[in-house]
Amino acid sequence: MNVNKKMLKKMNLQLFGQTFDPDNVTMYEHKDGTIPEKYNTLILKEIMNGSKVMQLAKYEEMDGKEKKFEYFAKGPGAYWVGEGEKIQTSKPRWMTVTMVAKKLGVIVPCSREFLHYKMSDFFEQMRSKIAEAFYKKFDEAAILNIENPFPQSVEASALIAGNLISGGITYDNILAMEDALNDEDYDANAFISTKKNRSTLRNVHKIENGVIVESLYDRGANTIDGLPVADLKGLDKGILYAGDFDYMYYGIPFGMSYKVDESAQLSTLKNADGSPVNLFEQELAALRVTMDVAFMIVKDEAFVKLESKSIIGSDKLTIQAQGQTLYGKRVSSLIGSDVKVYEDGTVTGTFKHVTGYTGFSSNQDEQEGYYFPFKLTKTGTNMEFKKNGEKSSGEIPWEADNVFRVTKGDTFEVLVDKESVVTFNFAQATFEK
Repeated sequence: MNVNKKMLKKMNLQLFGQTFDPDNVTMYEHKDGTIPEKYNTLILKEIMNGSKVMQLAKYEEMDGKEKKFEYFAKGPGAYWVGEGEKIQTSKPRWMTVTMVAKKLGVIVPCSREFLHYKMSDFFEQMRSKIAEAFYKKFDEAAILNIENPFPQSVEASALIAGNLISGGITYDNILAMEDALNDEDYDANAFISTKKNRSTLRNVHKIENGVIVESLYDRGANTIDGLPVADLKGLDKGILYAGDFDYMYYGIPFGMSYKVDESAQLSTLKNADGSPVNLFEQELAALRVTMDVAFMIVKDEAFVKLESKSIIGSDKLTIQAQGQTLYGKRVSSLIGSDVKVYEDGTVTGTFKHVTGYTGFSSNQDEQEGYYFPFKLTKTGTNMEFKKNGEKSSGEIPWEADNVFRVTKGDTFEVLVDKESVVTFNFAQATFEK
């Protein structure tokens, strides 16, 4: 027998592996690692309670960075059966998708005195700040498409699907949001709004003969047309989202890890004078916490956006009727009836791929592509066009009916007698292949 073991046995001593106890360790002694399970759970609970995405979406369990799962796309059918006929069979339709987690990190500055706290006390003090930083960043990405590492967001999905309603929060526009989803065979089950919209929502009524016959907003229950509302702080006034959130998923595969630093210069955090925070010079510490989180939307068509932007005034321009012919092509062969132009020049709607547009140009290279017809109602003597900021026409005699050959990345400014009327941009338009 080993001499040391003999000695221990003789002294009746035993060796035990130390158990990590956050109540007995200060942050100075343990500046990095994984957040203790108890506080990891508490922080996650606050994140899930604070995040609008996590309140509305379906949770999918994950044990790694990627998760393949099936979602229910279509149910089995039923059939009328004649006497003696064979009953048809059908299967539910399931679609397989892969959801990938991305690493999300936050930096929370704190006083150096915090590092003398026991770990349990430190994370008890900091958990709300950590949770708020996480859920704000996650919601900004997954809903508003801000610094978004995921392939989808509610904002992007609504625009990709062409589900954009404009003109502000009104009774008819809210119903139009729900109709846009119903037309694609989806049912809205929630709205995303902001408290800044509440004063407007309280005045959303159906009025007949000067009498309010229906109100869509219930202030006490915070519902719109009977559906729950999730209020997002970062959302601009005048914007609403609605959707069937059964087609939105998220997952959290791992626990959170942390690291404390006392010497870094934080480029993303600024002092009042605009200079970056220097932890060493200002006797501060910073807690960096990271977590992995996944997000996925499986049906773009299940989401719709309402915005406050107004359609451009008819005193500036209009879109010609679908049956009108311009340079040998009917307007309906160039664009869909859903094309709209807003005050800021944003163009939405469907552009059709056109070939053989010989009336537009004698140059064969310009006879194929996407074309934007519009009727200029701002009158004058001369007009001028600038494509992507550069003059493309010089001054030419004014005329009402015009057609531009465009791409998604183009901007076109229209000037009448050297005065700017509108600058078109097509980033939110749909270009058919």
